[in-house]
Amino acid sequence: MSQTTNPLIQRKTGPEETIPFQDIEPEFFLPALEHFKQEAQSNVDAIVGSDQEPDFENTVLALETASEELSHVASIYYVLFSAHATEGIQKIAGEVSTFLAGFSSDVTLNQELFSRIKSVYESRKGIQNAEQARLLEETYQDFVRNGASLPEAKREDLRNIDQELAGLSPKFSENLLKATNHYKLHLSNKEDLAGIPEMAIEQAAATAREDGKEGWVFTMQFPDFMPFMTYAENRELRKQMYLAFRSRGMGEAATEYGQPAGTDNRPVVLDILKLREKRAKLLGYGNHAEYILEKRMARSPENVQSFLDRLVDASLPAARKEQEELAEFAREMGYDSVQPYDIRFLSEKLKQKVHQFDSEELRPYFPLDRVMKGLFGTAEKLYGLSFELKEGIQVYHPEVQVYQVSDAAGQDVGLFYVDLFPRETKKSGAWMTSFQEQGLFRGKVRRPHIGIVCNFTKPGKDRPSLLSYDEVRTLFHEFGHALHGLLSRCTYSSLAGTNVYWDFVELPSQFMENWVRKKEGLDLFAAHYQTGESIPEELVKKMQASETFRAGWGFMTQLNYATLDMAFHTTPADQIQDVEQFEIQATAKTSLVEDAPHTCFATGFGHIFAGGYSAGYYSYKWAEILEADAFELFEEKGLFDRDCADRFRGFILEKGNTQDPAELYRSFRGRDPDPDALLRREGLLKTA
Repeated sequence: MSQTTNPLIQRKTGPEETIPFQDIEPEFFLPALEHFKQEAQSNVDAIVGSDQEPDFENTVLALETASEELSHVASIYYVLFSAHATEGIQKIAGEVSTFLAGFSSDVTLNQELFSRIKSVYESRKGIQNAEQARLLEETYQDFVRNGASLPEAKREDLRNIDQELAGLSPKFSENLLKATNHYKLHLSNKEDLAGIPEMAIEQAAATAREDGKEGWVFTMQFPDFMPFMTYAENRELRKQMYLAFRSRGMGEAATEYGQPAGTDNRPVVLDILKLREKRAKLLGYGNHAEYILEKRMARSPENVQSFLDRLVDASLPAARKEQEELAEFAREMGYDSVQPYDIRFLSEKLKQKVHQFDSEELRPYFPLDRVMKGLFGTAEKLYGLSFELKEGIQVYHPEVQVYQVSDAAGQDVGLFYVDLFPRETKKSGAWMTSFQEQGLFRGKVRRPHIGIVCNFTKPGKDRPSLLSYDEVRTLFHEFGHALHGLLSRCTYSSLAGTNVYWDFVELPSQFMENWVRKKEGLDLFAAHYQTGESIPEELVKKMQASETFRAGWGFMTQLNYATLDMAFHTTPADQIQDVEQFEIQATAKTSLVEDAPHTCFATGFGHIFAGGYSAGYYSYKWAEILEADAFELFEEKGLFDRDCADRFRGFILEKGNTQDPAELYRSFRGRDPDPDALLRREGLLKTA
C-alpha cells in the first residue's frame, strides 16, 4: 500500500478537521503507525541531538508534540476497537498494542532524552507559568515511573514486561466480547415472558427476527439483561441468564452455563497480575497498588483500605439488615432461599410493596429525543452551551450523531459525538471517548472532539427509544465526562480535559447525575411520549423515596468490587493460584450471598484488566464523596445557580491536570470535602 492512498498517512480530514472514518480500513492502521513512529523517532532524535542548552521549549514542549500524529492514529484505532470492533479491527489489536508499548518504551527509556528532561527539571529553565511547571513535573515523573532511572539491564527487563502486558489487555477484551456476544437465550413459549416489560419483549422479538428465528431472543447486553433479571418471573430462566453472565470469561470451565471455548480469561488475569507486580517491584514499589496510587488523590494502599473500611463499617450493618428483610420477603413469596439470580427480582418486588413504585413507570416519560434535549438544556442553563446537529461529518457507524457545541457568545466549544445503541461490534457498558483532545495539536491550541458511547434500549417498531431511569442517569454521567473534555481550557493536550488523577475523573460525571434526581431537573425533559404530560410530582416523590432503598446493599456491591481490585493488586501474585477461589476469599466480608461454582466476576472485570482502573476501582466511591459534597452547594444556592456553575466550570471542568486536584476542589468549594456528604445523602450516616 502506498502512502498516497492511506488517508491516515495523508492526514486526510473531513469538515471541521474531523476523522474521515468512512475512508479508513483496518489494514491502514499498521502502516500508518509505522510511518508516524518513524516521524516521531526523528523528532525525538532532533531533541536529543540539539546543541542548545535544555529548556522547556526545546525539550519538554518539543517532546509533548513529537509523537502527536502517532498518538492521533492510535486514538482513532482505539475508538474503533471499543465502539466498532469489526473482525479486521479485532485481528490487529494485540499487534497495535505491543507496537505502541514498544515505542513508548523507546521514548521513556532513552537515556539521552531523560538527561535533557532531568536538566530542565533541575534548572527550571524556560518555565514561565504554572501550567508549564505542571507539564514539566508530569513529564519528569512519567519518565522516572517508567524506568528511566533504572540500570540498563533492568530497563530492558521493564521493556519486555511492558511488551507482554500490552498484548494481554486486548486478549482479555476480545474474550469478554466473544463471551458476551455468544450467549443468547431463545424463548418460544410466551408464558416464559411473564413479568418482563413490554418494551424488553419487543426488543427481544426484534433480535429474534434479526437472527432469523421465531419467538424472542435475549442477549447479555444491558438493555436485555437488566430488565430480564429484574422482572422475569420464571426463576429457572433468570438462573440461566445470570449464570451465563456471571461466568463470562470462564471459557471451558463454564460450558454448562453456555460459555464458548477459547474465552478463558483466568490465565490472562494471572499473567497480568504477575507482570504488574514484577513491573512495580522493578521500579522500587512493594506492589502494583503502591505504584498506581502514588499518582492518585488517595496516595497509598493504606489510605485506600482505610477509606474502604470506613464505608464498609457504615454500610455493612444496613446491608445485612436489608438482606434479612429480603429473605423474609422471599419466604412470603414462597422462596426457600435467596439466590444471586433472585436479588434484583425480589428487590424490585419489595420496592414496589414498600414504596408503591415500579421504576418501569418512569420509562414512558423518558423518550430518548426529549432526554437528549433535556441533557442539552441542562448544559445550557448551567454553562450557556448550545448544541446543533451537524450533517456531513463522517462517522464510524450510521447510528452515530455529531453536534456542534457553542458557548453563549456563539464561540466554538467543540464537537460532540453520540453513539447510544448496542451492537455486536461494541463493548458493553458506557464510556466517554476523545477523538481529538483539547490543546496543542499541529501547531495550534484546538478545541476538542469528544464522544460518548452507550448501550441503551433501541426504538421499537411502533415506539421511540424509551430509556430506563438507570439509562438516563448513565447518559447524564457520561455527559459529565464529555463536559470535562469539551470545556477544557488548557494549553497542552496531555494535561487537558479528563487527563486527571483517576480518583478525580469521576467527579464531573457523577456530579451530573444529580440533575436527574430532582424534579426541577426532570422538568426540562421528562414528559410522556404519547400524551406529552410532564412527569407527575407524585411519581417523582416515589422515585426519590426509593433512591435510598437498599442503599446499604448498593454500597456493598461497589465496595465488593473495590475490595477485590485492591486485593488483587496488594496480594503477592504467587499467592494467587486460582482466580475463582481467590475472589471468594478476598470478598468474604463484602459478599453477602454465596455465588454458584464456576462463576467469577474477575474474568469479566474489564475496568481493571482491560481499562484504566487497576488499583483504582475505589475511585467511584471516592469521587462520589466529592460530588455529593459539591452538589450540596447547589442545593443550598439553587439547582441552576450560575455563580456556582461558573465556579465548578472554572475550577473543575476547565483546568484539567494543570493543578493538583485537591487544590482545585478547595478553590471551588472553599474548603476540603466533607467525608460525610455521601453517607448523608444515602441515609447511612446513622450507621457509621
